[in-house]
Amino acid sequence: MRGALVIRAAIVGAGAIAAHSHVPALRAHRDRVELVAVADVDEARAKALAGGAAAYTDLGELLDAERPDLVIVCTPPYLHVDQAIAALSAGAWVWCEKPAALSLAEFDRMAAAEGAGGPYLSVVYQQRFGSGAEHLRALAGAPGRPLGRPLLALCQTTWHRGDDYYAVPYRGKWATEGGGTTVLHGVHQMDLMLSVFGDWAEIRAMAGRLDRPIETEDVSLAMVRFDNGAMGSVVTSVLSPRQESYLRFDFADATVELRHLYGYGNADWSSTSPLWSPPEDVPSTHATQLGLLLDAYERGERPPASGADARRAMEFVTGLYASAFTGRPVLRAEIAPDSPFYHRLDGGIETFFTAARS
Repeated sequence: MRGALVIRAAIVGAGAIAAHSHVPALRAHRDRVELVAVADVDEARAKALAGGAAAYTDLGELLDAERPDLVIVCTPPYLHVDQAIAALSAGAWVWCEKPAALSLAEFDRMAAAEGAGGPYLSVVYQQRFGSGAEHLRALAGAPGRPLGRPLLALCQTTWHRGDDYYAVPYRGKWATEGGGTTVLHGVHQMDLMLSVFGDWAEIRAMAGRLDRPIETEDVSLAMVRFDNGAMGSVVTSVLSPRQESYLRFDFADATVELRHLYGYGNADWSSTSPLWSPPEDVPSTHATQLGLLLDAYERGERPPASGADARRAMEFVTGLYASAFTGRPVLRAEIAPDSPFYHRLDGGIETFFTAARS
């Protein structure tokens, strides 16, 4: 057991997500994990986030000097692949903010840098780890299917991001974010949906740049057929003044719904099933997922939201982009290394639907 020693963690990227989500998550598990170092190109920002920990302006120097057990990657998406591989090569486990990579090809490169028994790369998909989602998966997979056969899923991420959000230089660009709101925002709810209904088989999608002054899409819509025969509808937007994250799962004998924005507790769930009664109330936070990652580290086991379990959502958004850009249905089997969308989410296709701003 590795749990006898406190796990030594480092953060690369000292921006808002690190300060507002990851540092509080580390503090919530202070008896098991310690922040020993922070790296950021802005030395003052690194020192401010580090507090009493060491501060660096270069991840390589941090890895050589500190030899952390866990590296939390909070930098812009275009930096993830090289930083994650460097940390894995140094023997550290990696917990990477989404999107973990700019493409499925990059994700597979990162996964290939894992060891046979670790270190492992895990992706921040905290929405699937609240007690409501865990309870839903338990009921959906229970013997005898107490909820009945899965039939329909609705997955909506209708958020709002203004022009000021995209004023940050790396945002809204294919080369630095990989894609738009689909892979950046909607992927959280998509990951939760896929964790309940399983792998997808076919997707038909549209995407467009309707209002924001960016290269990538600000809205996308998709219809999906799952391997189990169920169907789904997926909507993602940064154009919605009334923001909401909404998921609905219709089974043959019950409907389960979730309404929230950036995180949920049990009160945000509802169901027609008399069996709906989560045994505890665990929120869908970074701290919740970090606890499960630390459990896996202490046992020396692959953590959740890693390997094929993390790849599923990235593969789904790749299929969505492929369908949106080609204007045809896309089968999951088509998302392979010989597809241009495997290497770039826009497939290298320059045409993109754009509505004129009036």
